[in-house]
Amino acid sequence: MAQNPRRPSAPAPHAPRLEGVVIATFGRHFEVSTASGILRCVTRGKQNAYACGDEIELTPTTAGEGVIEALHPRRNLLWRSDAFRQKLLAANLDQIIVVVATEPGFSTLLISRCLAAAESEGIDALIVLNKADLSAQLPPARKRLHLFATLGYPVLELCALDGAAALAAQIEGKKCLLVGQSGMGKSTLTNALTPEACAATAAISIALDSGKHTTTLARLYPRGSGWLVDSPGLQAFGLAHLAPEHLAHAFIEFRPLLGQCRFRDCRHDNEPGCALTAASASGVISSQRLAHYHAIRNEIAAARKANPGR
Repeated sequence: MAQNPRRPSAPAPHAPRLEGVVIATFGRHFEVSTASGILRCVTRGKQNAYACGDEIELTPTTAGEGVIEALHPRRNLLWRSDAFRQKLLAANLDQIIVVVATEPGFSTLLISRCLAAAESEGIDALIVLNKADLSAQLPPARKRLHLFATLGYPVLELCALDGAAALAAQIEGKKCLLVGQSGMGKSTLTNALTPEACAATAAISIALDSGKHTTTLARLYPRGSGWLVDSPGLQAFGLAHLAPEHLAHAFIEFRPLLGQCRFRDCRHDNEPGCALTAASASGVISSQRLAHYHAIRNEIAAARKANPGR
């Protein structure tokens, strides 16, 4: 009788546990890098909430396979969620790299989402403007990113096709995640930074003004004493797991103003005496960023209404 592929194989007698790092996820299956090589692993029971970068313990079973037994404490976890689903992206990060490009068009709201997710977990963020060789599109792209540069987020311009030496110098020894919309060049950057990755690349779809998805799962690539995770292209980055007060704190320019509103439960919308609304009207904070906050906050509220038990 064929073995049930969902059921973990029995460990070898007296098989010692190994420590490893999750480098790829495939539903309920995981690739784990260990001192003994890469093993394809499953989990016990229904536990399958592991992400690239997770440090785990496993028991080897048959050749090249194993069972994940324990998860070491995480320093942080970057993930996205809506009312009913969640997607773990990477754990134990030093930095996220938000990749945009001069073409196709990019969403500043998505950038705010990525930055809020990073801030909520205490992860540094870097914005990369790829395809900087397209000179006609460069000035408008710079103008759109000025919103984030004025907040102190570094913006690095480069052309991944010409190499990524400037980015390589900034992430040396760090554990990093590439995030961004499809077509921004994340896989090309991954190939430039880790040539052995051979990540798939594809031309953008001009008609749809978006890229074709070439990365279908997150994968970790070692880089010296650090590593790099390339993730699938994003069209949405839900933050339904964040409480509203945590969301406001994740917008770094809001922090000095929090607690100064007339009402303690202020939604920072149309309430009288709102410190954020007043700051936006006077130009102290960006009205666009406040609009981003409202959009995400309303989405979180809708998700919690749709699934009160989340």
